[in-house]
Amino acid sequence: MDRARYGVGDDGRPFHTRTGGVISGPAYAKIWKRARTYALAPDQVASPLAARPYDLRHAAVSLWLNAGVHAPEAAERAGHGVNIMLRVCAKCVDGQREVANQRIMDALAG
Repeated sequence: MDRARYGVGDDGRPFHTRTGGVISGPAYAKIWKRARTYALAPDQVASPLAARPYDLRHAAVSLWLNAGVHAPEAAERAGHGVNIMLRVCAKCVDGQREVANQRIMDALAG
């Protein structure tokens, strides 16, 4: 990554202090809260949508699972163990029953 172009810290993090250090959790949360007011509509800011930076990661994993990415692959990409990922994200998988039923029928007919 081009550090001069993107301004990443020495460790490659895109967000860092002026001296290249790691931003503290409370400082990051404060910045995140303020950024939401610029990026979201007022009703979205009042909602739990992307309330924490972690919520974006959770949304990505949920999207992958809903798109049919197999749990072990999604877990590896997210840096989770499969059991943790499924405990946290499986409840977000929606609309997959018909696809699963068709896959089962295809396998049985095969």
